[in-house]
Amino acid sequence: MTTARDIMTEDAECIGAQETVFEAAQKMTRMGVGALPICGEDDKLKGMLTDRDIVVKVLGAGKDPGQVKAGELAQGEAVTIGADDDAAEILATMSEHQVRRLPVIDGHRLVGIVAQADVARALPDPQVADLLQALSVE
Repeated sequence: MTTARDIMTEDAECIGAQETVFEAAQKMTRMGVGALPICGEDDKLKGMLTDRDIVVKVLGAGKDPGQVKAGELAQGEAVTIGADDDAAEILATMSEHQVRRLPVIDGHRLVGIVAQADVARALPDPQVADLLQALSVE
């Protein structure tokens, strides 16, 4: 049984909810990623911040990325997957919530990220095709 822990990218880093969107963009650039989990002072996951969020909700809206806090862009409860959840649960969660990246948690602690590319590398073609089809529906 393939689990999230087996296919995740480890060493995921959070952006603090009180850090600015500008700081988040710099961290994304340094890490070469398009999304960061948003973590609160309690180290609990508050949401995800994507490069698209920065462009559409901050820059496109004429806001100053040096003034907007990452936590302001967290929407509702974060969609996550447990580290020991299996591939079927990963696929179902990504499809149901229409997300391409899932923070992987162990307890409430962030331990990694499962991205669409991780799934594509790890799972058989028919499962990957089903996921891609589910995520492509707009």
